[in-house]
Amino acid sequence: MLRPVRSVALIGPDGAGKSSIAREVARRLGAPARYLYMGVNLEETNLMLPTTRLALAIKGARGGGSQMTADWSGVSTRAKRRPRLVQEAYAGLRLIAWLAEEWFRVLVARIYNWRGYLVVFDRHFLFDYYPIPAQSRPGQLLATRLHGTLLRRFYPRPDTVILLDAPADVLHGRKFEQSAAILDRRRRDYLSLSNVVPDFNVVDAARPLPAVIDEITALIEERLR
Repeated sequence: MLRPVRSVALIGPDGAGKSSIAREVARRLGAPARYLYMGVNLEETNLMLPTTRLALAIKGARGGGSQMTADWSGVSTRAKRRPRLVQEAYAGLRLIAWLAEEWFRVLVARIYNWRGYLVVFDRHFLFDYYPIPAQSRPGQLLATRLHGTLLRRFYPRPDTVILLDAPADVLHGRKFEQSAAILDRRRRDYLSLSNVVPDFNVVDAARPLPAVIDEITALIEERLR
């Protein structure tokens, strides 16, 4: 028997419509639900620690972007020019800041739960990192491997996970930031996570948005009943 649902995570590759769907589903569920962004792009949320805002301001002043996490694929081209010890030190400091942000989101979700709300997660840190084979990537920094280990072993899992799945060409047609090959690999990574939580659901996100929202809303309402 599945435990009572207090949190639902919508995951999937870029182009699956996670943010739009999560916001609308939370709105349709009404007063018992709260939306919470759990992704790495901090331009998508106003909920972050003051220290994170400061770090982003410093990074922006240096010409960096709005993401603070370590490179999943290993070491960036720019970072490779630095001595290894400097790379590890910089990544370690960044990891400390990002762990604080991730656990801050957990605290906010717990407060919502204590107040009787269902939390609808837009993305989820655990599932975005879980498929990464940290030990098999040459040159990967210690901080990146440690981050993945902490998430897999200690980070709270949502009660219900809904994977928004669609063919790679459909995803690429909606969002051109990543190639179809990368999107297809990410899609297969997400599909491989069906055993991470007991209640893992796959929804066809290639359909029109209203149909997808209707199915997900009905699925969550069934869990709540």
